[in-house]
Amino acid sequence: MGSLIRSPSISPISITRPYYRSPKLLGLGRTSYDVCIKRTRLHCTNTSPWEKPSPVTYAPNDDNEGDFLKGATSIFDTLSSDKTNEASLMDIEQVTDTSNEPLPSQLQYFKWPMWVLGPGLLLATGMAPTLWLPTSSIFLGPNIASLLSLTGLDCIFNLGASLFLLMADSSARPKNPREPICSKAPFSYQFWNMVATITGFIIPMAMLFGSQKGLLQPHLPPISFAVLLGPYLLLLSIQMLTEMLIWHWKSPVWLVTPVIYEAYRVLQLMRALKLGTEVTAPVWMVHTIRGLVCWWVLILGVQLMRVAWYAGFTARAPQIQPPAPADII
Repeated sequence: MGSLIRSPSISPISITRPYYRSPKLLGLGRTSYDVCIKRTRLHCTNTSPWEKPSPVTYAPNDDNEGDFLKGATSIFDTLSSDKTNEASLMDIEQVTDTSNEPLPSQLQYFKWPMWVLGPGLLLATGMAPTLWLPTSSIFLGPNIASLLSLTGLDCIFNLGASLFLLMADSSARPKNPREPICSKAPFSYQFWNMVATITGFIIPMAMLFGSQKGLLQPHLPPISFAVLLGPYLLLLSIQMLTEMLIWHWKSPVWLVTPVIYEAYRVLQLMRALKLGTEVTAPVWMVHTIRGLVCWWVLILGVQLMRVAWYAGFTARAPQIQPPAPADII
């Protein structure tokens, strides 16, 4: 028999194994053996430390679609709903910020003339008629015509004071109209203001009641009392209504409102003292008007003290604020 030839090939993943086939008799009388080699594959579970699998990367064929996964490590990161929601929220916030932008600085220039126009209205409607208008031209004696003339002068001042308060409120508002502002007067301030106003009502009404009952002599006619203190009581009622509305609206002009009306009230009472000699008012009425002048000068001084206190309080408010708490990690 011929010699057996074995030529195995060794590889990391396959081993060759020979096997024999039956001999065939050829026509030439010689016997030959056909040797075939069959490969058997062995599966290896452990790889060598120097053999590392090649990373599988995504390489798009189309260049136009290359931006689909740009900047993402996997397809799931790209299609994440969180990132999509964050992007939409950022867009919404940007639109909201642009809509909430304050007015242009050019529009703020229109507020500057109010600093002169507002006090000018108070001067024209309050001080000018009282100081320069002759009393004899509007006062014809203790009658209805004189009462209406004096009341008209005070109504003109009230119109100018209302316009002044509107301008002061507009100047005190922030530049951004969408920014909320809430300036609430303290309860103690409201209480003592009402006490001062009610006291200003009670004193003249008590004098009128005493005159009608005969407790005060000589008797003062009601029309003379109306000429002297009628406009005073009317403007005092308007001040009470104005202050209550400002407190309800939480306007920042609640601190200056009583100062405006009380300063003009002193002029009203000084005018009443001048008219008292023309209506031959009794001595007790003259002393009552003088007492009211002193009372409202005292209240005006208290109001100015409150303005000074409020200015000092707002100046030291940033210094007494507690420090912000540290962020807890």
